[in-house]
Amino acid sequence: MHNTQTALLNLAKHQDLGALSLRQIAKLVGVENKPQIVKHHLLQLERAGLMQVNLKKSVIRPINRGFNLKTVKSLFYSLPVVGAANCGPATIFAEGRTEGYLKVSTKMLPRKKQGLYVLVAEGPSMNLAKIRPDGPTIEEGDFVVVDSTYKNPKNGDIVVVVVDGMGTIKRYKEDKEHDQIVLESESTETFMPIFIHRGDDFLISGKVIDAIKKPNIK
Repeated sequence: MHNTQTALLNLAKHQDLGALSLRQIAKLVGVENKPQIVKHHLLQLERAGLMQVNLKKSVIRPINRGFNLKTVKSLFYSLPVVGAANCGPATIFAEGRTEGYLKVSTKMLPRKKQGLYVLVAEGPSMNLAKIRPDGPTIEEGDFVVVDSTYKNPKNGDIVVVVVDGMGTIKRYKEDKEHDQIVLESESTETFMPIFIHRGDDFLISGKVIDAIKKPNIK
């Protein structure tokens, strides 16, 4: 849980936050002059089911005033879903506005959760790619978990790359002999690789660390 969210929960145990302005709350939790940061974290807590938030009616209160922060940390975490990334041609923009939040058990996520976001995989070009030796492949409709803080990929990493404003998920390969980067597919179908010169305008938007499989429910 983010430090600001923990501070908000602790403050809510002793004060009626609904009687305060966002700017006043920001000062009390250590992010003075940043009321929008407070609003963001309040909405995150609401999505996690920990706070009731209605700013128009000045209602900001914990769902259960007897909550235990140690228990809260072991339940669920809301990851922002920022859009879709094509696992074939690089045709879908990967870094856009948040489209929603995916609530995931903390047991399904790494210990470090800050900086993570989710993309929905589209296309079959990575359906043979394993994120780790014992991990899942990336198939269409899967929720792909990305570490946005990982900006310097190593040879063989699976990454989200934005090329010409479009996002794609591919295996990152360094071809030092020819001074180029190759983005490769791993698929049951045939896809041409994408070649990038180191001087090109491209963005590593993060490293794929997991995939939450699209549910197969009948």
